[in-house]
Amino acid sequence: MNEPTYWGVVPAAGQGTRMGGDCPKQYLPLLGQTVIEQSLSRLLSWNRLRTVMVALHPEDGQFSRLGVARDPRIARCSGGEQRADSVLEALRALSEWAEAGDWVLVHDAARPCIRQQDLQNLAGALHDDEVGGLLACPVGDTVKRADRQQRVSATLDRRRLWLAQTPQMFRFQLLLDALSSARRSGSVVTDEAAAVDRAGFSPRLIAGDAGNIKITVAQDLLRAEAWLQREGSA
Repeated sequence: MNEPTYWGVVPAAGQGTRMGGDCPKQYLPLLGQTVIEQSLSRLLSWNRLRTVMVALHPEDGQFSRLGVARDPRIARCSGGEQRADSVLEALRALSEWAEAGDWVLVHDAARPCIRQQDLQNLAGALHDDEVGGLLACPVGDTVKRADRQQRVSATLDRRRLWLAQTPQMFRFQLLLDALSSARRSGSVVTDEAAAVDRAGFSPRLIAGDAGNIKITVAQDLLRAEAWLQREGSA
């Protein structure tokens, strides 16, 4: 059996500054590097990836100055306004090389704590899958639904609830078609699994590590720093 071909996509066109200041969160400092350098370095440490396409803001002037930008497996393209737009543009850029049945792993630029073991688990679990799936964590806390007055309106059964992570890994053409269809219809999809689900397929959930956090607020930087330091000393 032929070895599958794996491609990477990292949407990094966001300019959001919810964490304060005027620096997009992917360029915030984290243990001597930027957040995106940490994320890409850990993704590239999985040597089965052939190329990682990074979708950048058209006016991005920071990425080219990073050391990781000179890695021979890094390619770049312009992203879009929303995450799904950036992923779609990256897939279109990769379509020159990728085959329909190849695998593509989409990973958040601001998720710097991905473990190589989780990448291996994801690829191993989905090796023969016709669709693909994503890393996720089962919900451990009791989940409440709020009404408009922020009062509890329902308690949800957490046994079937998962928190989505990245990478999310799908067959190349299937994901390209799913995202293209969502764009044509004007549908808002917040991750790749949502687009694939909308297209009538059922992504598989692969248990990931709770430490695979996404940098969203300032406290997340401290958590990521502590996690990376523990990993480095393990």
